[in-house]
Amino acid sequence: MKIPSSELPLQPNGAIYHIGIHPENLSDKIILVGDPGRVEKISDKFESVDFKHSHRELTTHTGWYKNKRISVISTGMGTDNIDIVLTELDALANVDLCKMERKTEHKILSMVRIGTCGSIQKDIPAGSCIAAKHGFGFDGLLQFYEHDSSEYEDFVAHFVKFTGWGERLPYPYCYSADKMLLDTIAFDMVQGITASAPGFFGPQGRYVRAPLAFPMLNKKIEEFDYKNHKITNLEMECSAIYGLGNLLGHRTLTVCLAIANRVTHQFLKDYQQQMDLLISKVLDRI
Repeated sequence: MKIPSSELPLQPNGAIYHIGIHPENLSDKIILVGDPGRVEKISDKFESVDFKHSHRELTTHTGWYKNKRISVISTGMGTDNIDIVLTELDALANVDLCKMERKTEHKILSMVRIGTCGSIQKDIPAGSCIAAKHGFGFDGLLQFYEHDSSEYEDFVAHFVKFTGWGERLPYPYCYSADKMLLDTIAFDMVQGITASAPGFFGPQGRYVRAPLAFPMLNKKIEEFDYKNHKITNLEMECSAIYGLGNLLGHRTLTVCLAIANRVTHQFLKDYQQQMDLLISKVLDRI
């Protein structure tokens, strides 16, 4: 069935609309980052860079690192941007953009997000590398798709009851990381449940001037324990990457450097050296 151009728009030169690249510009191994400035910090480690493109906050560099062709792509902040980026990356791999038809043979992409986060547990200090064994979404994005996260239905129900999750909030969802990527890349990192919020301030319990509707939510998140599974950290993209990655049949993993501990109020003002080490580790292992 042909996909209407209104549903999957292209640029006049045939490039995918938002990311602005063609299928041949994309590797099967992809590193996702939020900050466009971090793309070049990663590609600077490549032996060669074959392709560079920027459109809006979406920057793509594709090149070679130790005989591996890798694409680094910035997503900007938030699960709404992840909805755009993952859908378009999948289309680049699995849609014939000339015929605007879905390909019969499915190509699997391996996507690893490298980002920053805040630890929500006292015993995980700032400076820790945290791999998301599961992505737990507070953002509601996956509820717009036909999806099945029934495997985690009991976990989610316990969380909703324990926290007194407000009826006005999107119902949470949960998906897991790809086991192969988790075992290959994150075997020496802290592993846990990463919660993705739809914002940085209020949705993550930060009170500056606007009053919070649920001021005790972070304390509840910290205390929540389901069969010895705890939420380790908060960020803004992981759940959508895992959820859409699962729906579209791709391998996904999120690894984050904790630059803050929300319980002890510790914050790393300068974390570039630790981030550089995390980037090198992912590049070597992807």
